[in-house]
Amino acid sequence: MGPHDLVAPDLGLQQQLDNHRRKVDVDHFDVTIRELIRMNADSELERAPLYQRKFRWNEKDESHLVESILLGLPIPSLFVATNKNGTWEVVDGLQRLSTIIHFVADPPDLLSSIGKLEPLRLTDLEKVDLLNGLTFSDFSTPLKITFLRRTLRVTALSDKSDYHVRFDMFERLNRGGVSLTPQEVRACIFRGPFNDFIRALGEGETFRRLVKLQRQRQDDGTREELVLKFFAYLYGREHFRGAVTDFLNDFMKDSTSTFDYEGGRRVFDSVIQVLGSSFEGPFVRVGYPNTPLNQMEAVMVAIAELLTEGRSLVEPPRGWMNDPELVRTSTGATNTASMLNARINRARDLWLGAPTASPRQG
Repeated sequence: MGPHDLVAPDLGLQQQLDNHRRKVDVDHFDVTIRELIRMNADSELERAPLYQRKFRWNEKDESHLVESILLGLPIPSLFVATNKNGTWEVVDGLQRLSTIIHFVADPPDLLSSIGKLEPLRLTDLEKVDLLNGLTFSDFSTPLKITFLRRTLRVTALSDKSDYHVRFDMFERLNRGGVSLTPQEVRACIFRGPFNDFIRALGEGETFRRLVKLQRQRQDDGTREELVLKFFAYLYGREHFRGAVTDFLNDFMKDSTSTFDYEGGRRVFDSVIQVLGSSFEGPFVRVGYPNTPLNQMEAVMVAIAELLTEGRSLVEPPRGWMNDPELVRTSTGATNTASMLNARINRARDLWLGAPTASPRQG
């Protein structure tokens, strides 16, 4: 291989890197602890509650952070995303901010915002063990001033950055201890009426009965994502090319300003009423404990389309959930436009009275 053989690949790689860098716009700030607390109190710095329930430091961890700040040791940067109104939203650093609020506890009403009743009392410190047992109010005035004047580096993703970059930033920074699902990330990025709408639908009594999930998926946004997929595939699947995450991100972004809530709720409630009448228990296949989500989304979209078209529904015979064609197109390599359309079309046929076939024997 000669030296010129690498020129074209290197140029292509550099161009690809440059293209993505242009989508990222960040600023760096050194912000005092006093200012961070004020920003929290004035709602200029928003802390997503999803992180709070996912991961929480104990008082020993919190105490070590306070000690590190007092010793002037380097503290990892806080990462925030800038909202359109100029406020910051925490992407990475919630526990550091919550610890500071817990320790300083002023104004006192901030404590309730992090689920605490009492200020942090330092504990289990070995380097500066004289701090053990102290709260911030026990500090002398000079020591209080020293702590409040300490700065933390803040890296802020500008609101000029492409929102796909924001989604990617949330995912990358939270792959450690927090591990948010894609829908939980969307709930952080696209907060507002549409996010509240799909969450409310996902919490409906009949919908929760129909959607049976594994224990670890009960509160990770799976139900909300199923609601989102229903609307996205119902209203925009002609734009679906197989990249599910990007497709759902685009739909949720657009829906924050354009969604017809009254019409959406009407069609969703109609579909859930049909399925709720058809299933006494959860929406499951014979022999399987949990709801097949790909299959359910297809059936929901199919019923919604038929109702919208004014067609008469014919409830399929018992065992239709194990229809081989419906199962085949709902399992395996399902994230393609052709497979999506195939399972929706098969569900349409079944709810128009097409006979079901017996499952193939292995």
